[in-house]
Amino acid sequence: MTSTERAIAAAEAHSAHNYHPLPVVVASAEGAWMTDVEGRRYLDMLAGYSALNFGHGNRRLIDAAKAQLERVTLTSRAFHHDRFATFCSQLAELCGMEMVLPMNTGAEAVETAVKTARKWGYRVKGVPDGRAKIIVADNNFHGRTTTIISFSTDPEARADFGPYTPGFEIVPYGDLAAMEAALDAAGEDAVAVLLEPIQGEAGVLVPPDGYLAGVRELTRARNVLFIADEIQSGLGRTGKTFACEHEGVVPDVYVLGKALGGGVVPVSAVVSSHEVLGVYRPGEHGSTFGGNPLACAVALEVIAILRTGEFQQRAAELGEHLHSELGLLVDSPAHRSGSVRAVRGRGLWAGVDIDPSHGTGRQISEKLMERGVLVKDTHGSTIRIAPPLVISKEDLDWGLDQLRAVLAG
Repeated sequence: MTSTERAIAAAEAHSAHNYHPLPVVVASAEGAWMTDVEGRRYLDMLAGYSALNFGHGNRRLIDAAKAQLERVTLTSRAFHHDRFATFCSQLAELCGMEMVLPMNTGAEAVETAVKTARKWGYRVKGVPDGRAKIIVADNNFHGRTTTIISFSTDPEARADFGPYTPGFEIVPYGDLAAMEAALDAAGEDAVAVLLEPIQGEAGVLVPPDGYLAGVRELTRARNVLFIADEIQSGLGRTGKTFACEHEGVVPDVYVLGKALGGGVVPVSAVVSSHEVLGVYRPGEHGSTFGGNPLACAVALEVIAILRTGEFQQRAAELGEHLHSELGLLVDSPAHRSGSVRAVRGRGLWAGVDIDPSHGTGRQISEKLMERGVLVKDTHGSTIRIAPPLVISKEDLDWGLDQLRAVLAG
């Protein structure tokens, strides 16, 4: 039995089977590359679902973490610490907002945004108690807590976890007329629209041009909060700091996570105005680890990196190349058999729909793994491509060559 087989067997024996990972056991990583326990190298084309936007072992982030580890890692919010105010002010500035409520995971941040919208609705808008409505989109993925799966349309996420939390209306993603109708039906009880500017888990679905701007107009006209879940799409992934920027849209609330922790520690946050986040009073919401010194130190370095614009530019330029090359897989005479049905995405983020006759997304991912490239499937026939933004053009092209070879075979 190989080291890989032993490690996987031990994991299968002693961990809950709530994931189905590819059969690779990573031992180390640097930049856009990972090395397994057998010494084989793999090009990371997933980047921890965008948590590793700045690459594995980014020196600036590791140094920031090491320096903070020597000072203080956790105080809880029972006390102030010397990195907290700077983190909050600088993240608010990056977002063009005023206040920050830090948490740890993306799901925690979404839960926080839901609670915030409801509390704002009751305390500011004047919605009668217990009647707040939040409009969401089908095929969403905002996390896996009981409240969040209550407005999921994914049977795997929902099955056997009821009873479900009420207060959500689900409309088709990208359908502005359906959104308007849902808001009108909810009337004064509507407190928020919660959307991913690009739906990641659904297969990197980009809404029609003008959709986000239309939602912004509808919500503003009805005194409803527009909450943008930029946990995967934000912080450089799409070629802008935030995916909403592609339509010139500024939401009322940003929900951030993943890349905010630089792939070092979990860091998430809800960022908004004084009017919205000012509804909280001491004791009404919190987290022991939310906004801890180590998290703030790493996130501050992430913010500093984003301020240069370097990674946004890399994502835009390499993303244009990525989508150009992937587009050829749909249109090229070399792929007349239709191995790729469609390609979607923005920046260094793409969903590639594989014709089922050529295999499932899982099978394509396994074949790519055998050739030294790591991606992940979703919804049966789609693979997601989201390399760290530090990837070189040469490595990106090599990864695409492996995809071509798999599809040709």
